[in-house]
Amino acid sequence: MIKKQLTLFICLLILGQASAQELLTPSMTFSKKKTAYITLTDGTEIEGLIKDIDRKKGLVDYVKIKDNDGKKHKLDADKIAYMYLAPSGFDKLVKASNFLTDAEKWGSDEKLNNDLLNQGYVFLENSKVRIKKKTRTLLMQLLNPTFSGKIKIYHDPMAKETMSVGIGPVKMAGGDAKSYFFKVGDKAAYKIKKKEYKKEFPIIWKSCKAVKKEFGKKIKWSELTKHVVTYNECAK
Repeated sequence: MIKKQLTLFICLLILGQASAQELLTPSMTFSKKKTAYITLTDGTEIEGLIKDIDRKKGLVDYVKIKDNDGKKHKLDADKIAYMYLAPSGFDKLVKASNFLTDAEKWGSDEKLNNDLLNQGYVFLENSKVRIKKKTRTLLMQLLNPTFSGKIKIYHDPMAKETMSVGIGPVKMAGGDAKSYFFKVGDKAAYKIKKKEYKKEFPIIWKSCKAVKKEFGKKIKWSELTKHVVTYNECAK
C-alpha cells in the first residue's frame, strides 16, 4: 500500500511541474549522514557532515560542521556565501522528483552546481533579511534558482499552508505556502503573506508594466510564479 501511495505521489508531482517553471518544494530537515558542501564568503570550501543547525524564525543563523579531516567548525550565516545540504527522510523524495523535470534549466547562475542539485540537494545562500524592524544576515533556501535574475523567492519555514489533498498521511496535491520571503535586486529580503499580496502587488512589480498589464486586474497568489517569470523577462 505504501509503495502505491509513493508511486502515485511521485507521478502527480512530475505531472504538476512538467508544464512550466515552478517554485521548488522546500526541505525542512537535513541529513547528518550525507556530505554537506559549504562555500565561505572568502572563497574557502568546506566539505563534511552537519552536526547542528541553529535557526532564527526558522531561518538558518549558524551551522556546525565536522569536515572530512575531522576538524569542527561553527560558522555564522554572515561567513557563509552559500551551501548545499542533503534533505533527510521524506524531504529527499520530494526534492528528487522536482529535479527530474527541471534539471536541464539549472546553470543560469555560475555558483549553482547541477550535479548536486540533480541529486536533490538544497541550495541556501547568504542574504540580508528584514524581520519586523530588524535586518539580519541569514541563510535562505532559494526556491526559484532557475529564474531568479531580478527577484528571488525564499522559503519561509514558518509559513502556513493552503489545504492539501492526500491519501492517508501522504500529501498528494495543494499545500501551497501562504507566505514567502521576496528579495528584489540587492535589497533585503522581506516576508509577504498571501493575504497581503494584493496590497503589495503594485509595489513589488512597479518597474515592469508587463506584470501589471497581464495580471493586475485579477491578482492571484497561486500565479506568483507567472508574475516572477514575467518580471524577469521584462525589458530593461
